[in-house]
Amino acid sequence: MSLTYRSRGAMALAAAATVLVAIPGIATAAEVGAAERVLRVYNNNIENLVRNNADGSCTRVSGPEHLTSMLVDDEGRTGTSGVRAPDLLIVQQVRGTGQARAYADQLAAKFGFPAGTYGVIVAWDDPEPWGSTHKCSQQSLGDLKKKQTNGIIYNTRTLSLAAADVSKYWSAGWLKPGTAYAGGAGCTLYKPPSNDDGVTLRHKWKRTSAIAARFTIRETGTKVFAATMHLPEQNGANACAGAGTTGVANSGIHLGADATSLMDGSAIRVVGIDANRVNIAPTVLGGSGMTGYGAKATSGSRKIDYLFVKGAVRPSSIDHTVGGTKSNHLALYGFIEF
Repeated sequence: MSLTYRSRGAMALAAAATVLVAIPGIATAAEVGAAERVLRVYNNNIENLVRNNADGSCTRVSGPEHLTSMLVDDEGRTGTSGVRAPDLLIVQQVRGTGQARAYADQLAAKFGFPAGTYGVIVAWDDPEPWGSTHKCSQQSLGDLKKKQTNGIIYNTRTLSLAAADVSKYWSAGWLKPGTAYAGGAGCTLYKPPSNDDGVTLRHKWKRTSAIAARFTIRETGTKVFAATMHLPEQNGANACAGAGTTGVANSGIHLGADATSLMDGSAIRVVGIDANRVNIAPTVLGGSGMTGYGAKATSGSRKIDYLFVKGAVRPSSIDHTVGGTKSNHLALYGFIEF
């Protein structure tokens, strides 16, 4: 496993020594903080910033384009002067540290902050490629989707992170093709030796590695837990979360031991998932105090992406689902008062 994050010294420097650049129409963090205490959280499978089109072609999307299509104001509108800098972006399907870092710095630039203002955590620093065309008729674009991992991007102006508060990665569960399901009895962890057969898919399992962290809100000391997950496609037909288990409420969802420990010590909890499974109830993580937000379809006609939160989430006029997201998946968001 490899994971990347801003050091405490660097984060303190970013918080204490940053000179704000005023941009017409965009409020600074100080101006917003003086009026309200809100943690702005988003979840999205960004698909390596490459969209698959119905005709088999693909379209590359820039980081700024994607961010503009996803970030919303308090009324759920994109592209307005009321859009504020987010605090947490929970993402799936990034190529590794390099893409996540570039995306985070583009986010910082959007709000007039210097590079490095947003820290990055990824499950795998540089995962091996897998697959062939990835359903792109242009091979060069398909190649951009061959490396896949999951990450968390966080605003060091509002959140601090200690090295001990990043979990180890944990593996998703799956039903290996050709295995009898038997109510979950055939389930196993999706990692070697129970990974895909064949050279092309050998490293595919890494795209489903999950990771979590516990942050501290600088202003209040409140602990915030965040986790990112991407479950295998097989979870859609047969829920699997590990050896012989179907996961929480037969959803295929489970939290690793390190992640659970971090979560238990957090007042605010956020889990973002591309579960590849429909009809997961908003109450599925109720035992951990979390509720699901957003009921609309997120991938074509299916809802397979979920955002679970423990906290005081503001109501949303757009069902916490951002319809114009420039990804194969629609983003979910929650503005949490603290």
